[in-house]
Amino acid sequence: MLTIGLTGGIAAGKSAVAALFAQHGATIIDADVLARQAIQPGSAAFTSVSQHFGPSILTPEGSLDRKKLRAIIFNHPEERKWLENLLHPEIIEIMTQQINLCETPYCICIIPLLFESGPFPFIQRILVIDAPEQQQVNRVMARDHISELDAKAIIQAQSERQSRIEQADDVITNTGTLADLTEQVDKLHALYIKLSSAPSPEGI
Repeated sequence: MLTIGLTGGIAAGKSAVAALFAQHGATIIDADVLARQAIQPGSAAFTSVSQHFGPSILTPEGSLDRKKLRAIIFNHPEERKWLENLLHPEIIEIMTQQINLCETPYCICIIPLLFESGPFPFIQRILVIDAPEQQQVNRVMARDHISELDAKAIIQAQSERQSRIEQADDVITNTGTLADLTEQVDKLHALYIKLSSAPSPEGI
């Protein structure tokens, strides 16, 4: 079974691409979903976060104010690193468990900060979703209802676009229509099916 790490800048289209792979029957494992599960009220991680950032990080109902947390970690790299160090081991463990249960020829692990928060030893191939920076800015502003300055700060906190592309095994360019995106996914699906059935170099 082949394990693909899907990554890319914010609002590059990772979820849209993952949904297209899911239509081909691929197993999708989302690190952001696992992180949200790991930090639910009552969990050890939730207690650590609320103690670290103080009561202002909580909503009146006592849950985590994710908008406030996102603003803090993208404007303060040291706080982002603290949170990554807290959640990374648990996310790795859960992802590994889900990969081991996977029965499809390949699975897609969506890891937005794959290059920034690795290593992820189970990833065998990296797929980067690429989009022009201004397109990312416009999408983030529309999606999160934030200013252009805040959107750019979020993007700048991630790996540089060219650096991601250079480290990728595969790249999908998301600047056109859904039909164009679908065509690129279809080609990679065929490649991943072929790779997943090929013997490893060790012959295993």
